[in-house]
Amino acid sequence: MTTNVSLNVWLITIVVIGGLLAFDFFFHVRKAHEPTLREAAIWSGIYVGLAIVFGIGLWVVGGHGMGVDYFQGYILEKALSVDNLFVFVVIMSSFAVPRADQQKVLLFGIVFALFARAGFIFLGMAIIDNFTWAFYVFGLILIITAGRLLAPEKEDDDEANNFVIKLAKRFLRTTDHYDGDKLFTVENGKRVLTPMLLVMIAIGGTDILFALDSIPAIYGVTDNVYIVFTATAFSLMGLRQLFFLIDGLLDRLIYLKYGLAIILGFIGVKLILEAMHTNQFSWINGGEPINVYTFDPYTSLGVIVGVLAITVIASLVSPKGKMLSAVKTLHRHAHAYNNVEYHGEAADREHHYEKMEAAETALMKFDEKKISELMDETGTTWEVEQARRAHKESIESND
Repeated sequence: MTTNVSLNVWLITIVVIGGLLAFDFFFHVRKAHEPTLREAAIWSGIYVGLAIVFGIGLWVVGGHGMGVDYFQGYILEKALSVDNLFVFVVIMSSFAVPRADQQKVLLFGIVFALFARAGFIFLGMAIIDNFTWAFYVFGLILIITAGRLLAPEKEDDDEANNFVIKLAKRFLRTTDHYDGDKLFTVENGKRVLTPMLLVMIAIGGTDILFALDSIPAIYGVTDNVYIVFTATAFSLMGLRQLFFLIDGLLDRLIYLKYGLAIILGFIGVKLILEAMHTNQFSWINGGEPINVYTFDPYTSLGVIVGVLAITVIASLVSPKGKMLSAVKTLHRHAHAYNNVEYHGEAADREHHYEKMEAAETALMKFDEKKISELMDETGTTWEVEQARRAHKESIESND
């Protein structure tokens, strides 16, 4: 199996990935618009196809081992990237980002994630090369992350007001009003930051946190830095189009976090077993390798694909998943309506109220008692009541 990759191959790979991102910006994102379902489906398919073609090429040129490792890493990183989208949805909802401008936010998130993960990839490689205990640490990080995914979710009072945003608002001139998709605007004769830039700051901070989990995970699959980089890069490509394609399904994937927890836990255990198998610590078994079971790449690939398939299918057919999806959609539009300070135009805010009413109507086909319980658990009841009260006051003030 070839593990060394020439500098020319690295340069060509980076140029191709950079070219794809530039193409995405100039031909799709530069002009603000909301992609149609057909457009999102076509381009999602194209990017997934490119990733598969690259993987097959790597398999042919580098051998079966490199091919299997790449597809393991790609599938794992793709699943973790979809998990990123859940957070992106919450952040954009909190800032009430106009639908037509969400593409630019998503593309920024993808580019920033690529840079952040590239930095962590090479840092991780340096750690692995110089410290024999790195795989023990990576394994523990993944097991802890898996446990955190299984812990009950905590509802934040305001996702838009995280620590980084509070600092930006405190020390920089900001406005609460959008000016199209501009990052800066002029208000009262002064140059100020728009909410669009604040959204990007929030997403950038989130990307760094996700990279801390993502990179140890893929190093549990392979320590070939070229495979780690390309699998990560291709998993992020097309994520913008995927967002608009599965936007309505994101909330349905209620068991995805459990699947990711199982996978990350599995890879964490796999890393620790491999570290024991090649043990060099004098205080563990006298510095001698420990004869323990290790998972081969084909078994690992089967576990990753199998767990993801089971959790996604279970989520889509689950009655609770359908109800929770409808409730979260209602919560998101009510929350966006209530964040009045981030609306550039009254029409944008009214759009969310109309969507909220449509989401309420959609709930009528479910069991009323169960829906009521879910709405109370998620804080949706309070958000909707606030939105109704605010909408009534808005109508009265205009009369």
